[in-house]
Amino acid sequence: QVQLVESGGGLVQAGGSLRLSCAASGLTFSRNAMGWFRQAPGKEREFVAAINWIASSTYYAASVRGRFTISRNNAKNTLYLQMDSLIPEDTAVYFCAASTGHAVYTDLRDYHYWGQGTQVTVSS
Repeated sequence: QVQLVESGGGLVQAGGSLRLSCAASGLTFSRNAMGWFRQAPGKEREFVAAINWIASSTYYAASVRGRFTISRNNAKNTLYLQMDSLIPEDTAVYFCAASTGHAVYTDLRDYHYWGQGTQVTVSS
């Protein structure tokens, strides 16, 4: 059974930083492309960042590029999202997702497994 468990969310002031983690089990993590998505109240789930299976390629939504960094540790079966220079518009529930593919994917339909999410709230 595949499990993705996010952690590291919380309340932070604008300009601050948070580091999200996603612990994966039940899959061969090193063979899966991974991604982060977020969903704000009343909005659709949107793409944030993605990384391919060997961490040689990453891609970011325009709204977070230059502020967020996605990374992975295949030895620890863990995905990360370092979030710097946070702004109130970053407030959302953040989800990690795993694809059975290897490439970088921005469409949520390319992801097959999802975590339960972790809340990030940025105060102004």
